[in-house]
Amino acid sequence: MSAFFLMRCLHHEGQDAARDRHRPAHRAWVQSGGEGLATVLIGSALQDASGAPIGNFGILEAAGLAEAKAFAEGDPFNKAGIVAKIELTPLPATFQAGRISDPMTPRP
Repeated sequence: MSAFFLMRCLHHEGQDAARDRHRPAHRAWVQSGGEGLATVLIGSALQDASGAPIGNFGILEAAGLAEAKAFAEGDPFNKAGIVAKIELTPLPATFQAGRISDPMTPRP
């Protein structure tokens, strides 16, 4: 049985150029679900009130917290030192994942 998690990755300031460099690898990681660690149902960049980028988020489906954490830690943004903090919040069993019609990671 799988579980769902809200993942927030907050970035260090001044990472625009590094994000641009690592974005293709980051997107490939998301597409692969971290080589099968998780399914990314939906995700996007995060920005502050002025529109400046501050991180990224995703809703993950994974076997458990360990797999969700491995997905987040394996992201090229994290490996490149862009990510300052990873937050993983378990979502309740009542989370309606089926309402997300087009997951970012193809389901197995």
